[in-house]
Amino acid sequence: MNKKELLRAKRHRRIKLKIHGTPVRPRLVVHRSLKNLSALFVDDQKNKTLFSFSTLAKEIKQKLPSAGNIKAAELFGQILAQKAKEKGITKVVFDRAGYLYHGRVRAFAESLRKGGMEF
Repeated sequence: MNKKELLRAKRHRRIKLKIHGTPVRPRLVVHRSLKNLSALFVDDQKNKTLFSFSTLAKEIKQKLPSAGNIKAAELFGQILAQKAKEKGITKVVFDRAGYLYHGRVRAFAESLRKGGMEF
């Protein structure tokens, strides 16, 4: 791991101490790489991942040639909001995983809010 990634991991550990997901309001963890985004819905009380989704999924890959940009993050947020509603999740605790609330992470969060998620 390089220095930037180590610093991000430290920030994520600090954030996780303050943020906890419950079955009613799970923690939504975002992971950002250069080419993709992924998201996990986590219930911290039971230490279980409720479900996860990524830009590597077929339905997103077919719509966008590149998943590492802001347009892809917005589309990913809209589709994830629909999937979460189908599973009965409307309220979450947003965990940006140490990433700045900027660029793709911000576009993803705002599109989730437009899709009906509350955080």
